[in-house]
Amino acid sequence: MTRQRRLIEEILSSSQGHLTADEIFLEAKKRSSTIAFGTVYRNLKQMSESGVIRRVPMPDGPDFYDRRVCPHEHLFCRSCRKLTDLPPCDLREYLKEKTGLEIDSYVLTLRYVCPACRKAQIQHPK
Repeated sequence: MTRQRRLIEEILSSSQGHLTADEIFLEAKKRSSTIAFGTVYRNLKQMSESGVIRRVPMPDGPDFYDRRVCPHEHLFCRSCRKLTDLPPCDLREYLKEKTGLEIDSYVLTLRYVCPACRKAQIQHPK
């Protein structure tokens, strides 16, 4: 394992949440001033393709990277843009019953406004 990959794994392991490639790069740059963004991005791509980490695609912004690879879904706050894990629930059997198809995998991200942001919106409407 390369030094750069080990650094990226350490950053993801010590994170309390989900990080974008930019956030990972900024943290990596603090720890190793010579690391390049391309190196971080290339390692994230390889790590997600090999199943070491999980890439959570976001159609309206940068993808997030998740150290938890077990089946689970996500909640995404449209206001503060925080990505939160939902408790594990595997929907493949449900989807098989509804479609009659064998589902290999899926990505489900539910969009909402988190309670803190909703409260702020009520207290300070635009």
